[in-house]
Amino acid sequence: MNETLHQDQHYTRIDYTEQDLSDQDFEDCSFKECNFSQCDLMQVDFIDCRFDTCNLSLAKLTNTGFKNCAFVNCKLTGLDFHPCNDFLFAMTFSKCQLDYSSFFKKKLKKTVFIDCSLKETDFTEADLSEAKFNNCDLSNALFDRCNLEKADFRTAYNYAFDPELNRIKKARFSINGLAGLLQKYNIDIS
Repeated sequence: MNETLHQDQHYTRIDYTEQDLSDQDFEDCSFKECNFSQCDLMQVDFIDCRFDTCNLSLAKLTNTGFKNCAFVNCKLTGLDFHPCNDFLFAMTFSKCQLDYSSFFKKKLKKTVFIDCSLKETDFTEADLSEAKFNNCDLSNALFDRCNLEKADFRTAYNYAFDPELNRIKKARFSINGLAGLLQKYNIDIS
């Protein structure tokens, strides 16, 4: 890929694991069934892009920009989003596997996660205010010193975190999920 700016392109079933994508810009592009696993996406900007049934597991995201990107049915296992470019960082996730990923200190205000697996995902110090976790599995996900104000956990499950270590004002929970907020007290809730 010699071009640096790609606009309004549609990419299907491309294996990027052997390609150098550094310093590329993709605007209004769609990627379907593409493989970015272990790919170096250093300083790549994705603007208004859609990823459908793609694999980005263990990709390197140094100064990578995700600006208003949508991920649908993607495998994003083990991704470290912390080194991503913070400027206009915004994504949505639907039916994605984000297990073992890290959003350490990321601003994820109003981010929507729908039908996602977020097992052992690290949200330490993330801003998840007004985020929505619709029907998401949060088994062993780490919420520590997070802003969870007005976040919606009503249909999420398997989450457990300490309300004293996170800001949860006006966050929404179902009665079934309250046990995850009281776990540190080691009490039996029947």
